[in-house]
Amino acid sequence: MFTYEVKGIRVRYADTDQMGYVYYGNYARYYEIGRVEALRSIDFHYKVMEDEGVMMPVYENHSRYLKPARYDDLLSVKVILKELPGVRVVFQYEIRNQENILLNTGETTLVFQRRDNAKLCMAPERLLEKLKPFFLPE
Repeated sequence: MFTYEVKGIRVRYADTDQMGYVYYGNYARYYEIGRVEALRSIDFHYKVMEDEGVMMPVYENHSRYLKPARYDDLLSVKVILKELPGVRVVFQYEIRNQENILLNTGETTLVFQRRDNAKLCMAPERLLEKLKPFFLPE
């Protein structure tokens, strides 16, 4: 299992709604920050993959809002991969505030798609090689 935690995401005033809570649509952005940085932590970069002709569009997005994040909170996003990717990859998320209170859980499924013909493809071998050490039998 692969896990990574991004810390220090400050909730900006523009992220909140009239009640002072983080607007629900912004959680998808926090998920994206988490997964991009998680992959960057193993030296795998979205931009390079896209330049090599593979895109990674979101196929599904699920969120559970447990408690509201508020203006000026300092959030952390924990990213979890329970399985190696194939044609798709499932990321799970836990978002907590500065007091370590669990605010939100989520899951996104992304697929690997060739840029030239929009057909689904397997995860890039380079990504699999970077992730395999996290999935070795104990």
